[in-house]
Amino acid sequence: MSHKHGNLLRSIFHDPISANVHWREVESLLHHLGATVESGHGARFRVVLNRVEDYLHHPHNSNVCSKQEIKHLREFLAHAGVTPSAYEADGKKE
Repeated sequence: MSHKHGNLLRSIFHDPISANVHWREVESLLHHLGATVESGHGARFRVVLNRVEDYLHHPHNSNVCSKQEIKHLREFLAHAGVTPSAYEADGKKE
C-alpha cells in the first residue's frame, strides 16, 4: 500500500471536502487501484473499477478538482467498494 495513495483516499472521503486534490493524483490513484481509465469525449474519462463503470471529468480550467468532482469521485469509489477502511484492510493483508 502506498502511503501517498492512502493519504489521497482519506482526503477524498474526508469532510469537509478538500479543495486541493489534483487530477493527476486522482488518475494515479485509480491506476494503483486497478481501474481502467480511458479518454472519452472532451474532458470525460470512462473509468471501470471492480466492475463498476462511471464517467469522470477532468477539471476544465485547472488541474485541481472541484468539490463537486471530488464528491462524484467519492460516490464512485464507494460503489466500487473502495473506502479508506477497506483500502487499509487490504494493505494489512499483503
